[in-house]
Amino acid sequence: MAGVRVDRTLKTAGLVVLAGAAAGFVAAVLIKNQMTRHQMGLFSPHAFQRLAALGHMARSNASVDRINLLKDFIVWEPRPLLRSRARTILGRMEREIAQPPVDAGSGVA
Repeated sequence: MAGVRVDRTLKTAGLVVLAGAAAGFVAAVLIKNQMTRHQMGLFSPHAFQRLAALGHMARSNASVDRINLLKDFIVWEPRPLLRSRARTILGRMEREIAQPPVDAGSGVA
């Protein structure tokens, strides 16, 4: 009898863990989907869309256009947290632009 009770408890615990993992996976997929759909909404009226757009900008290569866009965004953005995130991305992009390109054929290490 005690063995049956332990088996049921283990099965129930396993199902609860599995259900929690499935719910976490679904939530992660939904959040990623939202971020992908709204990744270009830098000047959106919705803060989450602006955050998603900043995430997209953080993964992109530096360019003068993107740097200027981030400078405009920092002036425009009302939320300090998003402005701070944009400043971090802007700093990284400005450092990238300031570094001279590496010439693979020059032999300079």
